[in-house]
Amino acid sequence: MNPAISTNKTKTAKYPTVSIIGAGRLGTALAIALDSCGYRIEALVARRPGHARKASKLISGNCQSLSEDQLEKLPDSALFLIATPDDAISGVATSLAKAKSSNPQRTVLHTSGALSSEVLEPLAARGFHTGSLHPLVSISDPKQGAGALGSAFFCVEGDKGALKVAKQIVKDLGARSFSIESHQKALYHAAAVMSSGHITALFDVTIEMLTQCGLDQATAQKVLLPLLESTWRNLTSSAPFEALTGTYARGDAETVKRHLAALAATDNAETLAAYKLLGRRSLKLLAQNGGDLAVIKRIAGMLNQR
Repeated sequence: MNPAISTNKTKTAKYPTVSIIGAGRLGTALAIALDSCGYRIEALVARRPGHARKASKLISGNCQSLSEDQLEKLPDSALFLIATPDDAISGVATSLAKAKSSNPQRTVLHTSGALSSEVLEPLAARGFHTGSLHPLVSISDPKQGAGALGSAFFCVEGDKGALKVAKQIVKDLGARSFSIESHQKALYHAAAVMSSGHITALFDVTIEMLTQCGLDQATAQKVLLPLLESTWRNLTSSAPFEALTGTYARGDAETVKRHLAALAATDNAETLAAYKLLGRRSLKLLAQNGGDLAVIKRIAGMLNQR
């Protein structure tokens, strides 16, 4: 199966038929995006049929709406996408393997970032091509997420047949793909979490710090966003050690000393620990950029004090 790229949005037989198991935010966003570039979505599966019906209204054509205990009713689609929470993928793979006969032309891809294609072993044993397709993008709304998929990078891995299908999907979406070894999936996903989810958590910490200065939460978020956006813009054109700005980029030891004293006074050990941890990493970036080693050593001593 190697669907050709269409120059328009008209659906043709060149694109594979698709069933998506897991009609959450990512599953629905993928359904919308694939539907818009020519794939025929034959079925959507959700824990509750009502959720699947709601998602199916966002795509064109006739689409079955099924619950998770109705996998035997799935059509014989050429491609099955499993977009459930990670903990459910193994069970879905086992159930799908029992429900569907083997077919060397069929592919099953899951969308987990942390799990490799090995979790789909029951399907691989039945003759399906198996792999994973994970977009490096944050999706909080399916409609907006569908549009964001086209500018994302996708991590793809799996057997040769599955990789061919996954890469073609990414290409059809207008996105880009890269591959890693299957055993590195968990480390890869941890990096993704730290660059997105943990950034959000860190941003929440900074909002809390500003509320301690007297701002309300809404104002704190509003005044910090332009700073965050400017940092993002710096990173789009520079390596991290070049994009680093502010206190640590200048090697301003006295300012670091004031920061540590102010944080210690808040009696918030977690925030102080986070500041010290990230400060030590910032010093590594300063060293990469040719910073004064004596200054770096002085600041490191402050950060390493208990």
